[in-house]
Amino acid sequence: MFFLMGAGADSTTCHVAAHALASPVAAVFFASAVCTLALAVLLGSMRLRPPWWCACAVCEAYLTASWTGEFDNLCDWFAHLLRREPGRTVHVHVLGNVLTANPATVEHMLRGRFDNYPKGAPFSAILADFLGRGIFNVDGDSWLFQRKLAAAELASPAIRAFTARVVASELRCRLIPLLHSASAGQGGEEELLDLQDVFRRFAFDCICKISFGLDPGCLELSLPMSAFADAFDTASMLSARRATAPMHVVWKIKRLLNIGDERELRDAIGLVDDLAAEVIRQRRKLGSTTASGDDLLSRFMGSINDDKYLRDIVVSFLLAGRDTVASALTAFFLLLSDHPHVADAIRDEVSRVTAGGRDADDHPAIATSEKLKDMHYVHAALYECMRLFPPVQFDSKFAAGEDTLPDGTPVAKGTRVTYHAYAMGRMESVWGPDCAEFRPERWLRDNQFVPESPYRYPVFQGGVRVCIGKELAIMEMKAAIVAVVQGFDIETVGRSSRRPKFAPGLTAAFAGGVPVRVRRRARASG
Repeated sequence: MFFLMGAGADSTTCHVAAHALASPVAAVFFASAVCTLALAVLLGSMRLRPPWWCACAVCEAYLTASWTGEFDNLCDWFAHLLRREPGRTVHVHVLGNVLTANPATVEHMLRGRFDNYPKGAPFSAILADFLGRGIFNVDGDSWLFQRKLAAAELASPAIRAFTARVVASELRCRLIPLLHSASAGQGGEEELLDLQDVFRRFAFDCICKISFGLDPGCLELSLPMSAFADAFDTASMLSARRATAPMHVVWKIKRLLNIGDERELRDAIGLVDDLAAEVIRQRRKLGSTTASGDDLLSRFMGSINDDKYLRDIVVSFLLAGRDTVASALTAFFLLLSDHPHVADAIRDEVSRVTAGGRDADDHPAIATSEKLKDMHYVHAALYECMRLFPPVQFDSKFAAGEDTLPDGTPVAKGTRVTYHAYAMGRMESVWGPDCAEFRPERWLRDNQFVPESPYRYPVFQGGVRVCIGKELAIMEMKAAIVAVVQGFDIETVGRSSRRPKFAPGLTAAFAGGVPVRVRRRARASG
């Protein structure tokens, strides 16, 4: 048919067609269409055929997504695979990824052979557009400089006191009144809240005040979530999706053509860039009129003049201080809804440590940092929650040279090696036959909290790269837990901790949110 049409066409028509194809715009559209078609054919062949470069069952199940017939989440499938392996290590060849849930291997990566397992250039490339040169995405001198500067600031009494004041203010003036309002509802009726959204707003307000000295006021539910926060969520989700592609050339082509997910990612990062620049500008403006400077960004500005570098630090602060805290708190109250006896034990401890813990209006008092340190059961319950639902489910490094893991697995240079904290929390070999149970008592000895090895419990990493904001994050989360549990019963609606469904992202988040019903406890009602 095409030959017949060509035979009957006159020279004028051919000239017009040739002229149209010669135009730059038409050429771009034609090239985009060809590349899109080629990409579709490539992806289609990967879905319909077994992976011709690897015939193993694991790779075929990954590429065809056949694992979804039995598991709701990729992390649960990986945990299943790791449980079956004697060495708790499995190789997903099409991803070039060795996964492990073996504490000896985690220690090997994070301490014994730390120099051989940096973040690596491939990982940095995946997140470079979003995280830039921030501390989570760099190695060597750049990482060491940021770590030393941040560690010194976070350890200072001034920052610790400032953080405690910010958290107490957010709880007293925003989070607790919001929950009171939700428990009464409009016209005296109870209303549903998305607890994940609430804790994201709470954590976002806190980290912006602590890190930048600015108040976005996100906990005012009558206001829309900050455009910065929405763009941040989108950029996190789409950046994480890059890492799941069997061939990185796929997302790189899409980025080159500015199509699909990559176009959406570029738009989101553009908004993050604009608003991060505004945060830096506002901080400089405030710095010239105030003597405060307690926030972290002001302190970093004293050592860094490069605004692009400061932008990357701003984004890293947000990733560390908002997403992880919100993830852990959401999971905690999801678990608490299924285990009300743990809430009762928390109230007993809070009452004992604070001698009643009420303010002048008979509302739950906000516990001080010193009182929080004495709440060992609360600490144990929080750690037990993060054992089952770590805010960062896995962490990857790239082997700088050839190696052999403690279980005998050979690792070629350039291989991605991932320790899977989510899977480790579900290993009988690590935590015993009750590993699937939420049991805070496993962390207590004579009613005192006793930590485990960071290589059995790598929620905060371990070794040289252990989380430097750990203590401040624990203080913030414990303060929120104590304040909420004292005054309210939180009941999840239509969700359970027993079969969660996660959304894609750099940190763990529950797909569709966590709707809850808030009930004010009798004594707190006054």
